[in-house]
Amino acid sequence: MAERTHLVGLLLGTEDDWPSAFEALAARLPEIEHDGDTHRIDVERIVNEPFDLRYRPRYDLVIDRLAWWYSVPREWLKKISLMDDVYLLNNPFTFQAMEKHSAYCAMMRLGLNVPETWLIPHKQPPVTDRFFAGDRYLITASRYNVPFDLDAIAERIGYPLFMKPFDGGQWVGVTRIAGPDELHARYDESGERLMHLQRSVEDFDVFVRSLSIGAETMVMQYEPDRPLHDRYQVAHEFLTPEIGDEVVTISRLVNAFFRWEFNSCETIVKDGVVYPIDYANASPDVALTSLHYYFPWAIEALVKWCAFCAATDRRMRVGQDYRPYFDVGDRDDLDYREKLARYRELTDVYFQIDEYREFCDRHLPNLHEE
Repeated sequence: MAERTHLVGLLLGTEDDWPSAFEALAARLPEIEHDGDTHRIDVERIVNEPFDLRYRPRYDLVIDRLAWWYSVPREWLKKISLMDDVYLLNNPFTFQAMEKHSAYCAMMRLGLNVPETWLIPHKQPPVTDRFFAGDRYLITASRYNVPFDLDAIAERIGYPLFMKPFDGGQWVGVTRIAGPDELHARYDESGERLMHLQRSVEDFDVFVRSLSIGAETMVMQYEPDRPLHDRYQVAHEFLTPEIGDEVVTISRLVNAFFRWEFNSCETIVKDGVVYPIDYANASPDVALTSLHYYFPWAIEALVKWCAFCAATDRRMRVGQDYRPYFDVGDRDDLDYREKLARYRELTDVYFQIDEYREFCDRHLPNLHEE
């Protein structure tokens, strides 16, 4: 029997609440006897520094909260995943390449009820050397960028609608637009940002935010217009069992498809229809002041998933495999519910749902009491 210590690295920005809670709970983990070995989990906060591309990192797993906006740790994560098989939460490759626009496109093909969405060109082209070198943009635009009728697009979508950055986050640049005058004003203000126009789902029954951490998903009633500390509502049975299960399936489908394991998904429910509106969040909100009642669950789920991945030698899948999902989504003989059931089967296999539950029941039955 070998004794193995697994080092979990925390790649952080300004946060300190959940990292401190994670460190405290991880320190209370028992030794885990699995597959003939004894496993221990240590935690360390990562510093950013120059690195030799051939050096061997000490980390078995890294929780990333920084690379979505800071390029130095992003490139370090790519190195340690490609060269050293370090397990990452989340996949930096897909989060860089598959922004909200790509996520909308993929989930539309899979048949989800994404509201009608259009991409519109920049109001002002980005001022970069790539765009303007040798009048490149001016020549290209004069030849190939055709005039378009913004009002006609908006009328086709229908008011009210939302204008939002194609790759945005944290609600930055998102505006609700009631009519043509506001449409043109907000488009003028968008400047160099590439924007979506998306139909608003009005008079909805409930706004849902689901937080997925590995094999677990917490579905929460969310009030986006309230102060930050009061957005997650302590509410139970606010969805029917069938709709609740659909929301979980959509959340896990997004994550399995894009190889994300620490992500939040926003859906709107109206008249029994679930509309996914935002589900590419590289650094989901897990602050104590935000989650409050749900904060202990989030920390426990994160600790358990890290322990499971480390002790079972779960391998990170850097690349994507679209085909099994597209093979389901492209079938005309399956209705929406039947497709959801097939997606759930695929996601349960990807996240090893049965193995994870067995692992937690056997090795971590009392973690909640810690």
